[in-house]
Amino acid sequence: MTKRQSNKAIYIATTEPNSGKSIVSLGLMELLLGRVAKVGYFRPIIDDLAEGGIDNHINTMISNFNLDLKPFEAYAFTRKEVIHKNNEGRKDEIIGKIIEKYKYLEDRFDFILVEGTSFSGEGSIIEWDINVLIAKNLGIPAILIASGIGKTLDDLVGHLLMASDSFNDKHVEVLAVIANKVQPENVKLVIDGLKNDLPKKVLVYAIPINPILANPSIKEIVDALDGEVLFGRSNLDNQAGHFSVGAMQLPNYLNYLEEKSLVITPGDRADIILGALQANISLNYPSISGIVLTAGLMPGESVIKLIEGLSDIVPIISVQGGTFGVTNAIGNIKSQIYAKNTHKINISINDFRKYIEEDALVDRIITFETNGITPRMFQYNLLKKARANKKHIVLAEGLDERILKATKELIDLDAVNITLLGNREEIEDKIIALDIELDLDKINIIEPVESGYFMDYAETLFEIRKNKNINLAMAKDLMEDVSYFGTMMVLKGDADGMVSGAVHTTQHTIRPALQLIKTKPGFSIVSSVFFMCLEDRVSIYGDCAINPNPTAEQLAEIAISSAGTSLAFGIEPKIAMLSYSSGSSGVGEDVERVRKATEIVRDKRPELKVAGPIQYDAAVDILVGKSKMPDSEVAGQASVLIFPDLNTGNNTYKAVQRETKALAIGPVIQGLNKPVNDLSRGCTVEDIVNTVIVTAIQAQDS
Repeated sequence: MTKRQSNKAIYIATTEPNSGKSIVSLGLMELLLGRVAKVGYFRPIIDDLAEGGIDNHINTMISNFNLDLKPFEAYAFTRKEVIHKNNEGRKDEIIGKIIEKYKYLEDRFDFILVEGTSFSGEGSIIEWDINVLIAKNLGIPAILIASGIGKTLDDLVGHLLMASDSFNDKHVEVLAVIANKVQPENVKLVIDGLKNDLPKKVLVYAIPINPILANPSIKEIVDALDGEVLFGRSNLDNQAGHFSVGAMQLPNYLNYLEEKSLVITPGDRADIILGALQANISLNYPSISGIVLTAGLMPGESVIKLIEGLSDIVPIISVQGGTFGVTNAIGNIKSQIYAKNTHKINISINDFRKYIEEDALVDRIITFETNGITPRMFQYNLLKKARANKKHIVLAEGLDERILKATKELIDLDAVNITLLGNREEIEDKIIALDIELDLDKINIIEPVESGYFMDYAETLFEIRKNKNINLAMAKDLMEDVSYFGTMMVLKGDADGMVSGAVHTTQHTIRPALQLIKTKPGFSIVSSVFFMCLEDRVSIYGDCAINPNPTAEQLAEIAISSAGTSLAFGIEPKIAMLSYSSGSSGVGEDVERVRKATEIVRDKRPELKVAGPIQYDAAVDILVGKSKMPDSEVAGQASVLIFPDLNTGNNTYKAVQRETKALAIGPVIQGLNKPVNDLSRGCTVEDIVNTVIVTAIQAQDS
């Protein structure tokens, strides 16, 4: 039963420019999408746009969270329009249109995140009153944010208290206040100071300043200084860390390089340019984020030709102006978060999650419950569950580009602990060449033949397989294979699960697991499922990857395994045993096999809801289901769909995936004592991330 919905939105308001409200907006949107089926985003007033431009905040939110919104739907006015109307005394017209646009979104979405103005440029003096007025007229509560930069403790606390009083005076409820960009050592002091004076029901948080979020990207430097990109256009999202000016001789200058340094030097200093590029690929020096060439000077043709021959180049840009002025200008750039800068987006969401009590905040914000589970809720819940009990996953193909990129994302998400199999130096060279900002100190890297585990693993393999004519020499040869080594790590408890298959075949991944880890008690086969994240629901398809022509007994086992997987991932199992006919109408060997499998499921697990034989349309369409099988509690609402054979299952999942643009997570292997999962050789980075998280959750129940 859905509870009465009494609150459909939250207003995020800041008290000043550069308060870092993007951290809160991104973190809160991620949180809301894990609890609410459809979340909208609305900025009543945006900064002025260039012709044909898109507001950066709106573009970032729509792109990152795949919101069902067009950019023009997500705002009401530009800043210039508001100033003009306000000067003409047409404030009521401003509020009227904002309400109209908001109500349009309210009809389309279950919940709306409303983000206030940014206090930049002309008209900022009137913005505070307008923010309070908007929240009041929309009838929604607020979260207030202020920056701690340049403020004493008393100033910051007083600032937020005054802001809270302003909203309360206009009868706008303040649910939470957030002090952002606080020095780490002052976090507790700020929270205690605010709690002393705010009402007990107001939630209080403080987020420490994060230097990474403060540093501009090379793209932002190009835009701010009207620079010309000479090389490395594909790496413009690199973050500029420490600024170092190349004015001294190269041997001395190299001593001043720091990790992710931005090199600033006149364009005719070929020695600094080439020395910095060489340092970037040297294991003995820190990597750099980019090179800014000043004074509009360009390197000579021979230097440009040399740079053009390098395989991967950090961004090199040319700007007008002297070195001193350019350095000051770069230091004054206020970095923003934008759609393509996924590194900053992930860091922002992680900071929010780390310093905000998510459950307490969402309980205050959302006063209703929704039925069912959407793809976004499903993915959010996967991540939350993985983080709650972090597991150690070994990735066998440590040199694959997609594996390395996925590893970085998984570490940024703080979802799992990772071991990569491969040679450390080769992996280091690969991440440098690909410019992947993966901190190797945060993961384990093991080269099987050089590992201290190697002989123990080989001897264990020999003991397990000696009755299959395997001798110790053969066991050692097998243990050099990354799939065998990774599987043995899982068997011996040195890892909680393994993921492979980006490079290797399914058989190459699964065979060692069948030989070493083996099936769970009571199960005779290993099978697979895909989590099919459709537009409005998540369905489970099985078996689409392993068993070509299962018997009735095997089909029943696949169905029971799939129901267990469904429950483990928070989806109520309603099992449809698929066939070309529904109910008792069909005849033939294939339909009888499905009918027998359905009866076996009912006999073995009478508590499970199962229908079969049943056609696909009757299983998922409520009208067709009630027409063909009116007494079934599964027809029309099946969540677990069991295909009669591999040919049908594999083709169906691929057809649905391609035609509906659904996200297919899997194949997820079920029936093993410990989790090992296979990737498609055409997998994306997102596929790998999802599969690793699923494997980690499976490991929690092993």
